[in-house]
Amino acid sequence: MDERDILSRIGEFVEEEHRLREMHENGRLTRQEEQQRLRQLEVALDQCWDLLRQRRARARAGEDPDRAHTRPADEVERYLQ
Repeated sequence: MDERDILSRIGEFVEEEHRLREMHENGRLTRQEEQQRLRQLEVALDQCWDLLRQRRARARAGEDPDRAHTRPADEVERYLQ
C-alpha cells in the first residue's frame, strides 16, 4: 500500500464514521452498535496513521518505504499506555 492508498483508506474510514453518527442520530443504529463500530474504526485509523508514519520515516532515512508494514492492533494501541 503506498501513501496515496493509505490516505484514501483514512478518508474512507472518516466518511464511515460520519455515516455511523448520522445513522445513530436518525435512530437507525443503537448507541451500542455505533460505539462498537466506532471503536473498530478508531483502531483501523490508528493502524493507517502508524503505517503512514513508518513509510515517511523510512523515506526520510533513505530506506525503502515499501518495507513498512501494518502493525497489529494491540501493538499500535499500546503506544499511549
